[in-house]
Formats: sequence, C-alpha cells, structure tokens
Amino acid sequence: MKSVASMLAGLALIGMSAAPSWAQEHAQDYPNRQVNFIVPFAPGGGTDILGRLVGQKLSDRFGKPFVIENRPGAGTVTAAVQVARSTPDGYTIMMATSGTLAMNPTLYKKLPYDPGKDLILAALICNVPFVLVVNPSLPVHSVADLVKLAKEQPLSYGSGGAGAFHHLMGELFKIAMGVPMTHVPYKGTLPALNDVIAGHIQLMFSDLAPAYPLIQAGKVRALGVTTAQRAPAAPELPPLAEVGVPGFDWAAWQSVAVPGDTPKDIIAKLNGAVNAAVAEPEVTKQLVGLQFIPVGKGSPEELARFMASETARWATVLQKAGVAGSE
Repeated sequence: MKSVASMLAGLALIGMSAAPSWAQEHAQDYPNRQVNFIVPFAPGGGTDILGRLVGQKLSDRFGKPFVIENRPGAGTVTAAVQVARSTPDGYTIMMATSGTLAMNPTLYKKLPYDPGKDLILAALICNVPFVLVVNPSLPVHSVADLVKLAKEQPLSYGSGGAGAFHHLMGELFKIAMGVPMTHVPYKGTLPALNDVIAGHIQLMFSDLAPAYPLIQAGKVRALGVTTAQRAPAAPELPPLAEVGVPGFDWAAWQSVAVPGDTPKDIIAKLNGAVNAAVAEPEVTKQLVGLQFIPVGKGSPEELARFMASETARWATVLQKAGVAGSE
C-alpha cells in the first residue's frame, strides 16, 4: 500500500501545532456556533451515512449546525491528524472507527497522531458485525463442516486488503479452530464477495451490510456472525460462538472522537447527546437498518478503558496476522 505509506510520510513532516491559546468556553455555552464534523471516508459509504445521521441529531439537539466535512485518505489517518491538531474546543470533532483509534497504532510503523492522547473517544455509537459466508456450492452447512473440509483440502478466504477486518477475522478463525486457510486480499469488500460468488475463493468474513442481500438471494451461504449478540436486522444468523467457535466475539465499531485536550465538560456534553440520540427509536431503527448494532452507552471514563482494552486486543491479532507495523 505504497500510497498510504507515502501519505503517512508526508503527514509525519507536518509539525504539531503549538499549545492552544484559545479562550476556555463553558459547557453551558457549548456549542454557540457551527461544529465541523469530520468524516474520514468519501461521501456515500456507511461511515458517511452514519455521520450524517448523528450530525443531524446533534444539530437538532443543540440548535447549531454540525457540518459534515469528508476527509478520506490513508486509512482514516488524514482526518485523524486534522482533528488531532485542531483547537481542542469541541468545534472540530470526527467520526472515528475502531481502526482509527484501536488498530492504527499497531498497523502503522509511524503514526502521526497518538490515539488516547491526541484523540479522545467521546461517544460509542454502534458495533459493526461481520458474517462468515461461503460459496453455496461448497459442501459446507456448518462450522464443523468447514473445519473438516479445511483439513482435507486447500481453502482460500478473501478480504478487502491486508490488515482489513475481513482479513483479521479470518486469522482469528484459523487460530480458534486450528485450520489452515490461504488469505487472498482484494481492493475492497465487493470484489472479494464477487469472487466468493464465482467460486474463485471459497469463503469470506464480510461486513454484514453488503453480504446480507446476497445471503437472502442465495448467492452465498452464511454460517454465522462474529458478534456474541445477534444482529437485530438479521436475527436468524447465529453467532459463531453459539455454533462451534467458543468465545468468538469480534466487531468493528463507530464512534465520535475529539482532540485530546478538549475540556472534560464539553466531552461529557457530547457523550450525553450522542447516547441520547442513539437511544431515540427512530435512530435505533435506522442503525439497525444499516446492519449496525446500536450501542450509545458508556461514560467518557468507561470509554477510555474500553479503548485501551480494544487497542491491546487488536494489537495481538495484528501481530499474529503478520501485518503489525507493515505500513
């Protein structure tokens, strides 16, 4: 991924801004003007749709505009650096993924921001489940069938790229079940799914959203989801932990993050507003429709512990997958 490495090298040359000299704003006055809400992906994707949904709810709640700004690039690093180096006054926030906050520190050799110091997890919006799918012509209808077949003949699983969640889920499954499988990276989820359908590869751990219509159409066969909790919009799909992979409970997640020195009272205000928004029946319904598992819980202190735990957990997986410090 030469382009990402080049981007990181360029970003590393940008000096960190001097300590901010902005006037402290009281929480009761926040926000009193426009808030810039940075989304680290291009318009139209799941994170962008989620950001616009949350941003609108925050605008409604606070009576001030939360304006979406799309800043794709370098595996969310471009957006993360912009937010980390912005004035920590609550007027520049971002949609942050588990990759941004928990995985990038291990994935990249030189990361031009320090999650946990330069960025703070202010609110957890939802979990993103994955689903194990196989080509329907494969004589596999259960995890046990898959394990048996993998021990008898070579099997290949696809992903959206080395270090992507699809890749890591596959590595976790291999470790949990003690089976050999060959990883085949693609440039995105859909090309990999298309090759599962075509039979060029046998299986994949896919985001549930793009895979579910294919499951319903019979173009791929689902064996289970990666979360211990069933996906609300696909309750018929069992957790892998219930059907042969004990303790398997992995998901990506989406959150709101702020610069590291943002006052605690402003973080608390954002935390409460996002949690309240996620709890609204209308928002919950939309999140479920997007194949997310709504969360909207946890104080800033609880989320700090959660992020530290997730960072350590994913570091172990990335190292075992052989992609730690690969960029």
